[in-house]
Amino acid sequence: MNIEEICAYCLAKKGVEDGFPFGETTMVFKVMGKIFALAPLDADIQTINLKCEPDWAIELRETHPDDIFPGYHMNKQHWNTVNCETGLSNKLLQELIDHSYNLIVKSLPKKVQAELESLG
Repeated sequence: MNIEEICAYCLAKKGVEDGFPFGETTMVFKVMGKIFALAPLDADIQTINLKCEPDWAIELRETHPDDIFPGYHMNKQHWNTVNCETGLSNKLLQELIDHSYNLIVKSLPKKVQAELESLG
């Protein structure tokens, strides 16, 4: 997936908005105001930072040592940096984005989850 496809996939999710709160070179995707993905736009290699369940994060890093790393500038227990330009399938990239999104949605207060659910 290229950055345009990643952006489109993230923005198609319910309650998602993008922005540049950390400067004009890092696109941030939020669901109901909470970050679930960050994509640096000025990097030599296109990557995306995604939240991940800690045990699965370790497994992914061991299974894909050339493509998935501890989250750059993030809590390395809960975030991975994923290389989007290598051999990872689009299906896996989408699964990782979905997982990050779902982790954030589950962490939202029940009232906010209900508000998200009511969105069209």
